[in-house]
Amino acid sequence: MLFQSQFYVLVFLPAVTLLYYSVAGSELARQWCLIGASLVFYGWWDARFVILPVTQILATWLLALAHQRTGRRAPLIVGVVVNLLSLGTFKYLDFILGSAETTIGITLPRAHLILPIGISFFSFQLISYLVDRMRGEAPIYPLRPFALFVLLYPHLIAGPIVRHNELVPQFSLDPRREGLWRRIAIGLVIFTIGFGKKVLLADKLGAVVDPLFADARLHALNLGDAWTAVLAFSFQLFLDFSAYTEMAIGSALIFGLILPENFRRPYLATDIRDFWRRWHITLSSFLRDYLYIPLGGSRHGLWRYLLATMVTMGLCGLWHGAGWTFVAWGLWHGVGLATCHGWQRLGRPMPKLAGWVVTMLFVLIGWVVFRAASFGVAGSMLMSLVGEGGAGGALHEIKLLLLAALASALIPSAHEIINGLKNPRPMVSVAGALLAVYCLLEVGTKAPVSFIYFQF
Repeated sequence: MLFQSQFYVLVFLPAVTLLYYSVAGSELARQWCLIGASLVFYGWWDARFVILPVTQILATWLLALAHQRTGRRAPLIVGVVVNLLSLGTFKYLDFILGSAETTIGITLPRAHLILPIGISFFSFQLISYLVDRMRGEAPIYPLRPFALFVLLYPHLIAGPIVRHNELVPQFSLDPRREGLWRRIAIGLVIFTIGFGKKVLLADKLGAVVDPLFADARLHALNLGDAWTAVLAFSFQLFLDFSAYTEMAIGSALIFGLILPENFRRPYLATDIRDFWRRWHITLSSFLRDYLYIPLGGSRHGLWRYLLATMVTMGLCGLWHGAGWTFVAWGLWHGVGLATCHGWQRLGRPMPKLAGWVVTMLFVLIGWVVFRAASFGVAGSMLMSLVGEGGAGGALHEIKLLLLAALASALIPSAHEIINGLKNPRPMVSVAGALLAVYCLLEVGTKAPVSFIYFQF
């Protein structure tokens, strides 16, 4: 089910909200309400795939229970391996077979497995819980709240990546507690902002991006087309993914639950380290705590830092997609982070404007590799950006690009709104209602467009 569909906005969300608050006096009932709603939401795409997250949740919980009863680490290690194998089989099996085929020169069969939606997210959440158990930082939860921590539908498909200690304690809080109407009002405001960003900006940018990158597979683009493609994709990716996050945070807030921050206007970053503090924040913190720091981080000398950075960012790229271009994108950012770290140690700060320009150029180059179908297309696109495909042409859809730039820079993040907006004023409420109606009418003109990270 898509957040921006008319069915979700007009039927599913109101129905679940009414049912949830009708049983709000019972912790047991409201948790089962959200579990049931989440299973329906996930199974809307294909009910058969509900088996996968349910199985991984149950296996993880039972292995954590076995660890508690035996005191041995082996069940937790098995749990991590099981979740990694599930993710690896569905997402990377054909990629591994293709890479092996290229290496040995022998044709290998492909599995052609359908990638279950959200598997990258719920697998990481289960792994983080198991690792926290190994560290003595996670209790054994009853199965029901543990399952809900993973299944809660606002974050289930595309994050934010939520940790157990951020969400499970909230399940015992009465959603009718003080601030009920403020939470619902602000949740609706945040949801509507994401709704508008997705329907009015990201989807329209996608209609510009797709044909240009398709053309880049056939021939070199001229200067104007190349810059249009790269700028449009950069804005599309941020607006689409942050829109999902805002609609997720807004939906959860209606139920009295606060999901963690995931974006904080990343295109205002003045260095690449700052960019990663603002971009996909929950993934950045996951990789830092469960990969970068265990690999040594910056505590064991330069070479250990470089190894930890490059391995972490290479795997970050692979997590984004089963392809060597994604790995190259991750390594590109690894090089950027290491260079930024070295520059900052020199104690010669760059002027903020210059730092912003350098950072944005670096990010844009990375997005070319991220989006391109192959290294050849990426190379052609990068050469086109400096006029190798012809210096003619002009930027297309300038008004749309300008609106996207303003939205990316000026619209506060969800948590900036939560922390800064005490109560929506009447004008804000009216404007939000009008925007929601307009978006609903816009969605009704055609089939809703999936989020970029929907099947991920």
